[in-house]
Amino acid sequence: MIKKIGVVGAGQMGAGIAQVAAMNGLSIILNDVSEACLKGGIERIEKSLSIFLKKGRITHEEKEATLGRIETTVQLKAVQSADYVVEAVFENQSLKLDVFRQLDEICGAGVTLASNTSSIPITLIAAATKRPTEVIGMHFMNPVPLMKLVEVIRGLSTSDKTFETTCELAVKLKKTPVAVNDSPGFISNRILMPMINEAIFALYEGVGTTEAIDSVMKLGMNHPMGPLALADLIGLDTCLSILDVLHEGFGDPKYRPCALLRKYVDAGYLGRKTGRGFYTY
Repeated sequence: MIKKIGVVGAGQMGAGIAQVAAMNGLSIILNDVSEACLKGGIERIEKSLSIFLKKGRITHEEKEATLGRIETTVQLKAVQSADYVVEAVFENQSLKLDVFRQLDEICGAGVTLASNTSSIPITLIAAATKRPTEVIGMHFMNPVPLMKLVEVIRGLSTSDKTFETTCELAVKLKKTPVAVNDSPGFISNRILMPMINEAIFALYEGVGTTEAIDSVMKLGMNHPMGPLALADLIGLDTCLSILDVLHEGFGDPKYRPCALLRKYVDAGYLGRKTGRGFYTY
């Protein structure tokens, strides 16, 4: 039975995963490379819980209990006491492979290593370890505390036991697990990112303004958020990383990232997290 989860990465996704797990009674070891990163993660969690409290979804006691279940550490080896580990570091292939090599050495036999990667093939990540049968994708949606979907992605060697354990964990976290076969971008980002990329091309080519493009998708296609605003929420650097994985993985020019997206990332216009993307915040 899973009682303690290690979460590697205290950014937007990692903090959300830690929050949801702690809200559902699990103990959390939240790891990141610096105390500043961990402080930022805890502040995100506190802010989210405060919104839940204000809306009456949790009590003050439940908020405090949730925070009390989260332990922070800059030492990756501290996750060795976890029953299950979820990696949620930045969407960079070499970084993720390095983290999984380390986790493979640190964690005991039988501990599942899951990646929250949004595009990198799980088979590739699993191959960096000596336990490919116990490596799986557990792709949460942003914002994690609100979104129900978890893509559960089996690598080529992922065992049935690992898959079933991960689906059971997702249900315990009050999420809906959906089985997805391993492929660059999986289902969600293979469909979503080309749409966002096409919206950026439409802006780049002067077909419409940022507001016009988002308004068409919101009012005409009933999307709750326009693709350019959504890109800002996700992070333009993350969008670019995913499109690069799709472009390289499939070798198909239809996944080629728009030059405007690359220019914005080069300029440091990464969306909400930097205060500027396709919109100013």
